[in-house]
Amino acid sequence: MYVCLCNAVTDRQIRHAVENGATRMSDLNRELGVAGECGKCAGCACQIMKDTIAQASSQSLLREAA
Repeated sequence: MYVCLCNAVTDRQIRHAVENGATRMSDLNRELGVAGECGKCAGCACQIMKDTIAQASSQSLLREAA
């Protein structure tokens, strides 16, 4: 789904950027232009970033426990 309409950024692109090391909104802004225009997407983009980081952390913990 489109998260940032101003720059046509999707949730998939945000997740991909996080999987490749983006950990702050400034990283997403620099790489994808998220929240660089009107800023209405910032909350949603931030939540997607946090969810992706949390998911990666839990998967890492599961691998360590196995």
